[in-house]
Amino acid sequence: MKKKKNVFNIYEIIIIVIVTSLVCAITTGLIFSSNLSTKTGISYLNLVKDEYLKEFLDVYSGILSGYYEDVDPKVAIESAINGMTDYLGDKYTTYLTESEAEALNESLKGTYEGYGISLKNDGNSIIYKVYDNTPASEAGLKENDLIVKINDVLVADLENSEVVELIKNSKNLNIEVIRDNITLNFNLIPKTIILPQVSYKIIESNNHKIGYLYIETFSATIAMQVENALKHLESDNIDSLILDVRNNGGGYLTQASKIINMFVEKGKTIYSLESKDSKETYYDETDRKTEYPILILQNGASASASEILIASLVDSYGAKTLGTTTYGKGKVQQKLDLEDGSALKFTTSKWLRPNGECIDGIGISPDYFVELEYIKDENDEVISIIDRQIEAAINILSN
Repeated sequence: MKKKKNVFNIYEIIIIVIVTSLVCAITTGLIFSSNLSTKTGISYLNLVKDEYLKEFLDVYSGILSGYYEDVDPKVAIESAINGMTDYLGDKYTTYLTESEAEALNESLKGTYEGYGISLKNDGNSIIYKVYDNTPASEAGLKENDLIVKINDVLVADLENSEVVELIKNSKNLNIEVIRDNITLNFNLIPKTIILPQVSYKIIESNNHKIGYLYIETFSATIAMQVENALKHLESDNIDSLILDVRNNGGGYLTQASKIINMFVEKGKTIYSLESKDSKETYYDETDRKTEYPILILQNGASASASEILIASLVDSYGAKTLGTTTYGKGKVQQKLDLEDGSALKFTTSKWLRPNGECIDGIGISPDYFVELEYIKDENDEVISIIDRQIEAAINILSN
């Protein structure tokens, strides 16, 4: 029996041609439109119809082609961008150069590629700290090891900053140290390390177990670090918590929200965002909550996401605050990464605390106003600082 051949009739061929043409047209259109859109989704074709942009382009092309001296197009555009941000009169809306954008990304990433050691700042290349779960700790390096060589380079005549750069720029690190008059040699391979940005401990006072938790910044890994710290503190049955956000200048709002959710009851308001077109209120949607008293330490350098955390816990949890008035940053920014590595950081909304207030330019006043005590010498130079704020917090929670 002969096999029947698959033969298309004329109508089927017409349908195939039409469908293929439509697919090609749609695909081409998508590719074309994506290549002709800004990062925010606005079509370049629509932008060029803007009479003001046409005027700018005329000026730009006129300067490039007709100015009597050479003009650097990149610098000219950067100046134009800075002019736009200056016009807005908002100190939080700024243009970031490539290096500035990279520094901001690094500060908020919460991780780095490295070995896990830091040096004492005394010019002697002595290891000050070896961090847990890092190549340095796994290899056996210890605090107070004296570094002699980095990849066969003697460090005796180098500044600490130069030694740090040698370590930082080494893809594979061979480090020679002296410990107890014995020379030791270690080989390390770098790996991704989570920057430790929280510290915590148990403070026992007057038959009370007080947890202490310091949050340095709201980086991309901070909620995970806080979660881990709380597990340790709560497993020791703390009956209250000191939450320290002094000198914490903020960071990712999403990370602050995750931390707030660890404490606040489901359904409670966290904050609201108010833009030029809308207002959106955010609520705790998690089942997790705590019930122990929280006392927050704050100061004039507690800003942005720190203030959102403070306001949420005060209004929706009943936390108390101690220290001095916070910075007063009630606006939220978005970062737009540009093709050359630079970025634009611009304000998209102002945030409101759960009670409806905006703290921008005002800050959050503490329930207990307490300042640090500065000890000075005869020349009025500060020689030591006594932390009266932590003392007061312990006294309040233990009585």
